Amino acid sequence: MLKLQDIVKTYENGHRAVRGINLDIQHGEFIVLVGPSGCGKSSLLRSIAGLETINSGAIYLNGRRVDQVKPAERDIAMVFQNYALYPHMTVYQNLAYGLKNRGVDRETIEQKIHSVAATLKIEAYLDRKPAKLSGGQRQRVAMGRAIVRDPQLFLFDEPLSNLDAALRSHMRLEIKKLQRQLNVTSVYVTHDQVEAMTLADRIVVLKEGSIEQIGTPQEVYHQPASTFVASFIGSPAMNFISAEASHNALRVVGQTLALSTPITSPNITLGIRPEQALLHCDEPALKLRFKVSVIEPLGPNQLVHGVIVDGQQQQPFVALTAEMTLPIGEEIDLWIPLAQLHLFDEQGKRIHSQCQLS
Repeated sequence: MLKLQDIVKTYENGHRAVRGINLDIQHGEFIVLVGPSGCGKSSLLRSIAGLETINSGAIYLNGRRVDQVKPAERDIAMVFQNYALYPHMTVYQNLAYGLKNRGVDRETIEQKIHSVAATLKIEAYLDRKPAKLSGGQRQRVAMGRAIVRDPQLFLFDEPLSNLDAALRSHMRLEIKKLQRQLNVTSVYVTHDQVEAMTLADRIVVLKEGSIEQIGTPQEVYHQPASTFVASFIGSPAMNFISAEASHNALRVVGQTLALSTPITSPNITLGIRPEQALLHCDEPALKLRFKVSVIEPLGPNQLVHGVIVDGQQQQPFVALTAEMTLPIGEEIDLWIPLAQLHLFDEQGKRIHSQCQLS
């Protein structure tokens, strides 16, 4: 449905925001572009919309090349972070504006607007101006304006970042339901990895203008391609502990583990998700001596901050446990199932080797 081929975007100041990106998106797919500020996700989205001119590469929409076509003729609708509604127009007029410009007759416009307003539950606001609406209502109107156009492609540029946490959570669910109902191919930009995990069919993790990993939320979370992806996706972030490898053995915190396949890189980073650090374990596991420093209650769970004690070394570590009393300032044992260990080489790239008890 959407094909990005070797997209490069360099700004006049020499900043290369997008570095040769290739991406194929299927019909009806919900793709989320995620990454830290400055990674190129908004530049890429604006390039697809035609709001930025690409320096090289090609963009195809449903088999038609559109990177040299005017934005208005690309059959793409965009929902912006700041809603971009006309303040002097009513909700109805805002929804109708794009259709009027395309010469759609009044009866069709009215029919489309009332259908979309019913879908988005904004019928009661059609005579109001944007200033009289809440942030969530304005965002629904902005989405409605995109939907009435019946485009081939939806683009979302951090549409929920101006909303409070509770409303953001509610609107996430609404967007997901709406996209499933309309079955419109969508590309969504966010820096919020919770939004990425909950909304996406596939996540595209960007780093410094390049794609670091593409995968389903489950793949990106459970098989991160690099330490960058592992630390960016997941809240709290993955823990990292240094280890040493020698052929098919791994030495970590005074213990030796066998490796299913030999490793050539001597310096290894071991990745551990906070929720995989257990107080009791009945399967083969790595034992860590953990000194508790701070506990953050989260209701049913708690974040336990501290350090892994390894001889004279101390490495920061966070565990996610059920709500319980743990001794502050004292050492306890944590157990990490060997199947849950992630291995990364000196460049931070994932190593596909399993740990076993030696």
